[in-house]
Amino acid sequence: MFDFLNKAAFTLGNGAAVTWLQILYSMGFMVAAWLMSRLLAFLIVRKLLSKTRISQDSKAIIQRIIFFSMIVLVLLSVLTYLGIPLATFAFISGAVAIGFGFGAKNIIENFLSGWILMSEKPIRMGDILEIDGFLGSVIGIGNRSTQIRRNDGAHIIVPNSQVLESRLVNWTLNDPFIRTSVRVGVAYGSDVQLVKQQLEQVLEHHDLVQDFPNYVVVFEDFGDSALIFDLFFWVSVQSGKELRLIRSEIRFLIEKAFRESGIVVAFPQRDVHVNFTEPKHDAIATMTQGQP
Repeated sequence: MFDFLNKAAFTLGNGAAVTWLQILYSMGFMVAAWLMSRLLAFLIVRKLLSKTRISQDSKAIIQRIIFFSMIVLVLLSVLTYLGIPLATFAFISGAVAIGFGFGAKNIIENFLSGWILMSEKPIRMGDILEIDGFLGSVIGIGNRSTQIRRNDGAHIIVPNSQVLESRLVNWTLNDPFIRTSVRVGVAYGSDVQLVKQQLEQVLEHHDLVQDFPNYVVVFEDFGDSALIFDLFFWVSVQSGKELRLIRSEIRFLIEKAFRESGIVVAFPQRDVHVNFTEPKHDAIATMTQGQP
């Protein structure tokens, strides 16, 4: 068996032979170097740069650059060990590059887009994005795709090129605050100043409603069956609670405040006019008019 490993696997153009044992050593070295490169890149970034003010995205870029640099050095070392000159791959690499470019256009595009996302930082780890009508947080930006975890727990894998080309809404690009609203209608005849006072107290006492930007209570309209009020307020999307749950809590507090203050929440009303005339007389009169 060992004699077989010492036999030549192939011969180079300069007459040098490469044995199976050398190929086996090279493969083992590449696997070990791959694992060591990942470990060293992780240790350098996580340990040495942990006390610096470098952002997580910048650390990820540095870790990726260190890893790929080590892989290039490993490949050069393996080629040198096998005695393969780099000029041998000049023609082959050109042909492979052309074929690879046509066959892996999307992969290369997504790969380059991932580097652009990490460098320009239109989105960052932990950002809250709105995609396809759903809110989600960025949990990973890889070489090919971006992972987004929606509020309902589903994970979305979006190609990096689509992230750059699509019109995503980044709610936390500059600050984590988002404005939302709650609408309520009160019965006609209600004291509108009292209504406004109660609504402002509800917003003021809710922990997640921001004081700056400040909330606003708007007397929106005279509806068909109600006086319409809109509450506009700002909350942090990083509060750990969904917006619909916050709006639900606001509505519970409004109902309690109105009930204690004697304010009636409006409901649709219709005025029905009934004609109490004798239906028999109307029928006789109709028949009489119809006779010749």
